[in-house]
Amino acid sequence: MNLILAEKPSVAKNIADALGIKGKKDGYFEGNDYVITWAFGHLLQLYDAKDYDSKMTSWKMENFPFIPTKFEYKVKSNPKSRQWADQGAKKQLAIIHHLMNRQDVTRIISACDYDREGQLIGDSIIYRAKPSKPIYRLLLNEWTKDEVIRGLASLKLNEELRPLQDAGVSRQWADWLIGINLTSVATLKYQKGKGKALNIGRVLLPTLKIIYDRDKEIEGFVPEDYFKLTATFQTNTSESYEGTYVEESEDKFKKKEILDKVDELIQNHQATIIEKNVEKKKEFPPFLFNLSNLQGYITSKYKGWTSDKVLKVAQTLYEKKFITYPRTSSTALEESLVGKTAKVLQTIAEDLPYRDEIKFVKSKRLFNNAKVESHSAIIPTYVKPKRLSPDEQIVYSAIKNRFIMQFMPIAEYEETKLITKILNVDLTGVFVSKGKIQLVEGWKKVEQINSKDKLLPNVQQNEIVTVFNSDVTTHVTKPPKPHTEKTLLRVMETCGKSYKEEESDEELVGSILTGFSIGTPATRADTIKKLKDVGYIAFQGKSLVTTELGRRLVDTFPVKPLFDLEFTGRLEKTLSDIQKGTVNKKEFLNTIYHFTTESVETIKKDKEVTIHEISGSTRSSREILGTCPNCGGNIIEGKKGFGCSKWKQGCKFVIWKNDKYLAALKKKPTKTLVKSLLSNKKAYVKGLTSKQGKKFNAYLTYEKNPNHDYYSWTMEFENIKS
Repeated sequence: MNLILAEKPSVAKNIADALGIKGKKDGYFEGNDYVITWAFGHLLQLYDAKDYDSKMTSWKMENFPFIPTKFEYKVKSNPKSRQWADQGAKKQLAIIHHLMNRQDVTRIISACDYDREGQLIGDSIIYRAKPSKPIYRLLLNEWTKDEVIRGLASLKLNEELRPLQDAGVSRQWADWLIGINLTSVATLKYQKGKGKALNIGRVLLPTLKIIYDRDKEIEGFVPEDYFKLTATFQTNTSESYEGTYVEESEDKFKKKEILDKVDELIQNHQATIIEKNVEKKKEFPPFLFNLSNLQGYITSKYKGWTSDKVLKVAQTLYEKKFITYPRTSSTALEESLVGKTAKVLQTIAEDLPYRDEIKFVKSKRLFNNAKVESHSAIIPTYVKPKRLSPDEQIVYSAIKNRFIMQFMPIAEYEETKLITKILNVDLTGVFVSKGKIQLVEGWKKVEQINSKDKLLPNVQQNEIVTVFNSDVTTHVTKPPKPHTEKTLLRVMETCGKSYKEEESDEELVGSILTGFSIGTPATRADTIKKLKDVGYIAFQGKSLVTTELGRRLVDTFPVKPLFDLEFTGRLEKTLSDIQKGTVNKKEFLNTIYHFTTESVETIKKDKEVTIHEISGSTRSSREILGTCPNCGGNIIEGKKGFGCSKWKQGCKFVIWKNDKYLAALKKKPTKTLVKSLLSNKKAYVKGLTSKQGKKFNAYLTYEKNPNHDYYSWTMEFENIKS
């Protein structure tokens, strides 16, 4: 009899279905020479500090650093009451261990997820019972019937996965040591008042620093004016095209008078096209999704989505057998998957209107072992979903479409560049025009991606044209944009190495696969969510910004390596090397012990300063409702009104909670109203009450009086829908 341990009940059910097992018992399936049981993710957790030593029940500075001589595990705590074990986990653990000890069970198979967390979950449960039976590992990238049967026919000895276990344990112990010690000591040192502790983490702080650095760039940005000259040229056939004035490859000028002079000189002059370049170019589809790219794509395209939500939906699709393993950093497929991929494509494409254009091709761009780290890119399986929730449909369609694009014709376009020179005028520069024509739509047809082509008339080199119109325009340099989850995930993925926002996926692949990153595909979404939950960052629409608490922490906290992308990247790289078996676990942990001890001493010796003050009436971290229209600061909710965070610097913008104008209309300002005013400059308000007591709806605006410093309300009734 074989005992299989799955990570979740849904996966156990998939395995049972693949093996045709119907018999369900309390906590397991049984039949056809298999017993299949399951965990609920982590059934065990590391001891809390107080479990090792009762003196750690209360936090005292002299008790830190606290480093156990040996790490111990216990049944995971009840989330509602941490002093007690979770009874469901306790019961399931007892069932698993009872099944392991059954006389008829001759071997144990761990079928937890094929990553370091999955290895840790399975090994912590199995080895806790000190089994004498052989232990095997089922390593799958999807839970379809064919894959389960194939995987069971090619099991590995669990001992071969020891490096994966070492990496999982090293990550877990390191995060416990840094988290427990530095969170405790930092809270004792820098927090006034009782409440939620300051949260210090190995992945949390460098991620915060990325957002902080972008905020500082934006704050320190000084806008500069620049000028451009655009001329409209008319051909002999009365067609026209635009060209931008360029000197020495530069079309932006700091001095307007230079362009004003050129503008004056060229009026009604003739010009000639001295150069015409026409180039056919190919446009390849974007790479297959890895988790970070999928999260970035969905969060930037759809409102209300977070990276955490994308991961949860993708995980559900994986457990339902519709997609392959989602927690991957790869954007290519293993070369051994050629046959299977062809089968998937045939199944997925059969109902598509453009199926005749789809052709399976074995390309190096798609199938490349050198570009695969542990798991291949995310693709659909051959199991087609019959019914999906709206959220599942969004994620599944994105993955399916990205997959199909790889086998559609390559998009082709024609790029034309014209250089026009003004005749009989002594000018240093020329006018440059560019245009594109899409020749082959190809893979863009899958998502109806429209190319914004600027068409040029069919003119020839040496043709004479006339300056029909010209205009000198004023522009202002723009500050960097705040980070979104999409841009943040990319920086985390590459530790900021050679990162540019406009950089293509292709250029980033190399740096992603080195293991030099912040966190893993599986943990980055949780890190962003945690930063928000602990009050270090806030969301402004899709933008991520630091809160006052987050900024104070970066400015004040003395353990600077924890904010350093290089330092964190090296730690993650070492964990990756442990997983590959090239670095010893003990060596890594010694580094962590030393770092933790040194960091605790640094905090103890630091000057007395308050980062986090908690009182009954003040919240340490307030939600940012929008940007102040007066000074560009953050609008937050206070006790008496919604005001600017820069009030100490003299900003007087505020919407009082007892505002008399709104009170006369039987309304009070709400967060929703304030957010709408700040983002849309007006808010649609229902249920206002007139002096006669009648209810009505209207648009309200809150704008600065041109003759005074104060703001006042105005009301609009046009196009009001009841």
